[in-house]
Amino acid sequence: MFEEMAHRPASWLTGNGPESYIVLSSRIRLARNITDFQFPPSADTDTREKIVDFISTAFNKAGLGNKGKFIGSDKITPIDQNFLVERHLISPEFMRDGTGRGLFIDNGERLSIMVNEEDHIRLQVISSGLSMPECWEYASQIDSEIAAKLEYAYDDKFGYLTSCPTNVGTGLRASILIHLPGLVLTREIDNVISRISKVGLVVRGFYGEGTDVMGNLFQISNQTTLGRSEEEIIDSLAKVTKQIIEYELNSQETLMKDAPDQIEDKVWRSYGILLHARVLTSGEVMNLLSALRLGVCLQLIDKVSLPKINELLIITQPAHIQKYYDREMDVTERDMTRAALVREKLGAGDKA
Repeated sequence: MFEEMAHRPASWLTGNGPESYIVLSSRIRLARNITDFQFPPSADTDTREKIVDFISTAFNKAGLGNKGKFIGSDKITPIDQNFLVERHLISPEFMRDGTGRGLFIDNGERLSIMVNEEDHIRLQVISSGLSMPECWEYASQIDSEIAAKLEYAYDDKFGYLTSCPTNVGTGLRASILIHLPGLVLTREIDNVISRISKVGLVVRGFYGEGTDVMGNLFQISNQTTLGRSEEEIIDSLAKVTKQIIEYELNSQETLMKDAPDQIEDKVWRSYGILLHARVLTSGEVMNLLSALRLGVCLQLIDKVSLPKINELLIITQPAHIQKYYDREMDVTERDMTRAALVREKLGAGDKA
């Protein structure tokens, strides 16, 4: 299953959503627990396995079995786990001890549901561009279908009960994955992050909490869920995101006004390295693709499309390289194979 996924781009990489030149994806995640079971952090392996069986049965009753596949943690290898993190389908914390957990993935990779991560259910919907209302509509639909087959832990005063207090209430986390090279190059990014933090949002790395920023890609999400409706949380993040997009476009305009030759050289130099390099580390390729993505946004280069760049951002990651070629590799072999894969993808002249 995962080898097949490695050879096709996820649906959120298509670049056809609103504001997709700046916003790679939008995501809605819902945290839910079911009554009469211990929450995952305090549950032993036997209890977690019973929860997996109970929830997978509920998923089938809700009709999810016709939309995708449920996988037990015993079927997910360490490389598979890293692959799924790179694919943004699970969190880095999922499968901490590798037992008593499960994962549902729909056929288009738009929907994924972690079972027994920090909560019994972590339901995620992800799509291209700034499309949070559409994500919320689908997440709410699936959530209601599941709720009809089991009973959620819910309090009339506090709302949905979760393992982490910051998720109590709606249990909703809305986030965007946004590309901000202009703000980084003009050194305005720290000011923007400071402003974001003051309005109750949090900025994280490429793979979420506890991860580094890669390729000038930032994840921005709401920090609390209690005392606000789902619509209020989504609307607030959407408004702030539009402001950030404006800041980024202004920074790009400044760069083209003050240093057009240097920016154009950076873009084309990055393209040249990607097209001809024989060795590329994962960090290096992310930075080069970031520059190339900026060039497409500024209409400085038309040799490669936005969807192709988005695809390369993911399939050049370490686990993806190994899944793509269906073999384990050491770091040196991955770096050489990564360069060959990039040359193949860009050298084909395929702008689709």
